[in-house]
Amino acid sequence: MNIIVCVKAVPGSTEVKMDPATNTIVRDGGASVINPFDAAALEVALRLKDDAVRQGLPCRVAVLSMGIPTTAELLRDCIARGADDALLLSDRDFAGADTLATTYALACGVRRLGGADLVLCGKLAVDGDTAQIGPELAGALDAPCIAGVTEVLEVASGRVCARREVDGGAAVAEAPLPAVLTVSKDAAQLRMASIAGVMAAEGARIEVLSARQAGADPARIGRAGSPTQVVRSFVPKADASGIPIEGSVDEQADAVAALLKEMGI
Repeated sequence: MNIIVCVKAVPGSTEVKMDPATNTIVRDGGASVINPFDAAALEVALRLKDDAVRQGLPCRVAVLSMGIPTTAELLRDCIARGADDALLLSDRDFAGADTLATTYALACGVRRLGGADLVLCGKLAVDGDTAQIGPELAGALDAPCIAGVTEVLEVASGRVCARREVDGGAAVAEAPLPAVLTVSKDAAQLRMASIAGVMAAEGARIEVLSARQAGADPARIGRAGSPTQVVRSFVPKADASGIPIEGSVDEQADAVAALLKEMGI
């Protein structure tokens, strides 16, 4: 079984800088960490690998990311924790991508890795909070998607069975392989790296590909391939003042509705 885990480098602190010209996060490599949801997805993949090894079955886990060159060190850390291979898509042409352009690039990476029985992503990234990448990637790969997975119950007979979050509880879903799963942050806690893992990771080769090397269409990546753009970003002003609303219940409701309309809500 081949498993690919998509991981993203996110700011390691709340002190995030924005590029005023592009309205995108400045990713200078400072204090970056693995997106917590992706870390959970990696642990789920490593547990599947452990189960396969106990049964004497072959299983490989590869990590895939799109980011700046220093992201390679985060992928190396993934290898130290048990991943077998790593691929980084790194090129200025990838910069400024929205979720659609990012999904397209990651799909190119999945194909470059030879495809997989399972592709795992975090349910969302803490710096974007869109939860769109996993389902969009499933669409790009023409594969079924199980979102919000909290536990993989079984992978057998060409199918995956998983427990997932739903409103008010949980449900069990099943899908044929290959499939894409998005993983909840609470699904698993990423294991610590072993000494042997750290030593293996030091000599591991992290494959880094440009957009051209990945076979990506220039018109479908980065800002050029992004149909959505952030036109403005700002920090909301804290205001402790309030507006008293008096009158009957109906009058108060009408006043609130008028205020919301003025605010564009």
